[in-house]
Amino acid sequence: MTIVDYAVFVAGFTIIHTAAYTVVGVLELRFADYIYRGEERRIDFVRDMTIPEESTRIGLVFLPAQLVRGVLMAIVLLPVLDAIGNLAFGIRVAFLAGLMFVYADLASAVPFPNTIEGLVYLEEKYVRRDAFLTIQFEAIVYSLLFGLSTGWFLF
Repeated sequence: MTIVDYAVFVAGFTIIHTAAYTVVGVLELRFADYIYRGEERRIDFVRDMTIPEESTRIGLVFLPAQLVRGVLMAIVLLPVLDAIGNLAFGIRVAFLAGLMFVYADLASAVPFPNTIEGLVYLEEKYVRRDAFLTIQFEAIVYSLLFGLSTGWFLF
């Protein structure tokens, strides 16, 4: 592969990640604002998007943060691109979706209500079944959308 091929992969990966993350996140907020918004939100250790200053700040840093995440996640895959490209489409999609779900979510080292680390380290009030399942649903939909899009368009 050439430098141009790698650059195209990183750019495409970043765009797909950012788009999938944004679309699924917007849908999640529509159905699960009890988790993220208001005084009584389940996850009161994150910024409250009902506060205008917080919402503005999130709006300003969201896109740059996702672009940086996308670039970093893409760069890590560069050494194995040929191997991924040689997989059958279904296996490739399953690999990419599984990679994102497991590494970027379920098994990440971040204690959050839907991660293994969260189950270990968070106080009980943060690890509730409804929040766990709701956030896991978001992670699964993102991972599938990402895996399908990346597996189709970048290989």
